[in-house]
Amino acid sequence: MHIISTNFNKSVLCLCAGLLITGCVPQSGVKQAENKAPAIVSAGPSPMFNPAIPGKAGAAQEMAEWVLRSRDNKNMPFAIVDKVEAKVYAYDANGNHQGEAPVLLGLAKGDYSPPGIGDKPLSQIKPEERITPAGRFVARMGRNHKGKDILWVDYDEALSLHAVVKGVPKDRRAQRLASTTPLDNRISFGCINVPKPFFRDVIHKKFAGTASVIYILPETKEFGNYNVGKISSPPRPEG
Repeated sequence: MHIISTNFNKSVLCLCAGLLITGCVPQSGVKQAENKAPAIVSAGPSPMFNPAIPGKAGAAQEMAEWVLRSRDNKNMPFAIVDKVEAKVYAYDANGNHQGEAPVLLGLAKGDYSPPGIGDKPLSQIKPEERITPAGRFVARMGRNHKGKDILWVDYDEALSLHAVVKGVPKDRRAQRLASTTPLDNRISFGCINVPKPFFRDVIHKKFAGTASVIYILPETKEFGNYNVGKISSPPRPEG
């Protein structure tokens, strides 16, 4: 969500869990998302850069309140992903709560994708590199290589939010989403998997036809310590 070093511009990107297995491979010819970070009204530093935010009770609510005070969403619908709680919270452009749901996240904990991760073949990505990065992303609805609707969080690096897919049987994705604990929700290469009804009734209906903002909260104190005092997102390339 906010101005950090230009090196972070690349490191907040993550290869998604899908490719041929999870269905996150870009469809040929699909237009890229507009990823230019808008300027924001000063409302103090974002909670994202508070080293105490990872695991803090009510972190997503605190973030949502800051978004509305700062108007950082720029009249776009937005969603907040709390990686510690393994949940996503969706809001319309005016900040009205539209729904929430459990999520599946990258297998490894961390807030920065390893350099060059987007250029690696899937077979060469180590388990410890499968990270869902923290940050602020301007997203758009699109389709994967199978023509299925997904929310492109970062098109270039195939990072998306999509309805949960079967994957390989041993992943037990549906069972992980249905469990009552967030401790077993780490399984993807980085993409955010949500229940099918939530994607259909909330994300697809509320986020289609417009750009949206996805805030992925950090899960490590290092993220806040490194970026302390920052307010806005790192510059994003225009798509």
